[in-house]
Amino acid sequence: MIRVASSVCAVVLLAAPVATLAATPRDTLAQAAFSASDKATALARIGQAKAAVDAVLARAPGDHEARLLSAMALGYRAKLNRSRGDAVEAGKLFAAIAAANPRDAEAQAAVGAWHLDAVTALGGMMAGVALGAKKAPGFAAMDRAVALGGDRAMFSGLSALMRLALDANDARARALAEAAARGTTPTALDQIMQRAAAAVLVPLRAGNTRAAATLAKQLLPFGRLTG
Repeated sequence: MIRVASSVCAVVLLAAPVATLAATPRDTLAQAAFSASDKATALARIGQAKAAVDAVLARAPGDHEARLLSAMALGYRAKLNRSRGDAVEAGKLFAAIAAANPRDAEAQAAVGAWHLDAVTALGGMMAGVALGAKKAPGFAAMDRAVALGGDRAMFSGLSALMRLALDANDARARALAEAAARGTTPTALDQIMQRAAAAVLVPLRAGNTRAAATLAKQLLPFGRLTG
């Protein structure tokens, strides 16, 4: 089975802040991505979150939050199960949600992360052939998310991590990490991304881009998962 990847919310890093959140579907997905210690636990949490939001969609098919979270859960499941079918479907859902909500920073981040995570996992050629994922639209969507998100740490931090994971010498990664480190943190995920940005800035400021790239991969969703 081909290996695929999907991250968002990051779009959705440190486990402690996430563990304190109430168990809403969004929080359950964050726990799966950042604090689950093994694949089975992560998949169970993803399943719980998806069941909850799909129940909402059964009652209200147009609910934006539920649509986005359902797509996120599908993308996370695709990553862990290495499912091409789920990954392709998640990409289509993200694209449709972003097209319907072009000024939603989180939807744009989901599109960007889907493309860039797939390219990081599979390489540019294979990601394009297998999934239709490409760097250019991924960077464009992520840049839109950063612009729409203003000074929130979540979007600049996620963009920095994604860029470093793809290319240790990315020209914009450090500036984005610096922006995240001094950004606002209205949500727990903003706080998580700010801490992640601060972490990768240590090797970046020391000129060790290879160490920064390795750390960025670990700080993205499921980056430290075992089993």
